[in-house]
Amino acid sequence: MIITTSKKKFPKAEDKIRINENISSPQVRLIDADGKQVGVLSIEEALTVADEEGLDLIEVSPNASPPVCRLMDYGKYKYQLNKRQHEARRHQKTIQVKEIKLRPKTEEHDFHFKLKNAIRFLSDGNKVKITIMFRGREVTHRDLGVVLLKKFQEAVGDYGIIEQPLKDEGRFITIVLAPSKAKSQK
Repeated sequence: MIITTSKKKFPKAEDKIRINENISSPQVRLIDADGKQVGVLSIEEALTVADEEGLDLIEVSPNASPPVCRLMDYGKYKYQLNKRQHEARRHQKTIQVKEIKLRPKTEEHDFHFKLKNAIRFLSDGNKVKITIMFRGREVTHRDLGVVLLKKFQEAVGDYGIIEQPLKDEGRFITIVLAPSKAKSQK
């Protein structure tokens, strides 16, 4: 017995764009190459106008009633669409969540070292997840972990605001800080 799996091809944005004969609407609102409205025409008339000018009929707004079509070169349209999408991705900012792990017995120097890193992460515009880990019998002293988190939160001060409050997850206590608007813009 042979089992075949079909690979689904997910439609791209450019596959959704209907051009020329693929436009199924009986009437369209036509815009010429200069951006002027020609009016509402039947699909056959719009295709003949596109043929006469040597351009493609591209459906720009399929949800309008009747759909809006424009006369332009399809290659140029795809290029402009691709450029706009590339610009949108370029101006997008990704925010990472950096994690800092502490223990209830963390010494003062290590605490300040991790605090300095947290402030640096928040200044760069990233979120910081502070985790207190308990091992063995340390779990019975959860109050020490809560005190350490409160101390850390106070020491961060204006650099970060609480995005996710104190959360108790078994052997871990976590808190998530987001950069405050004033400090991250500097």
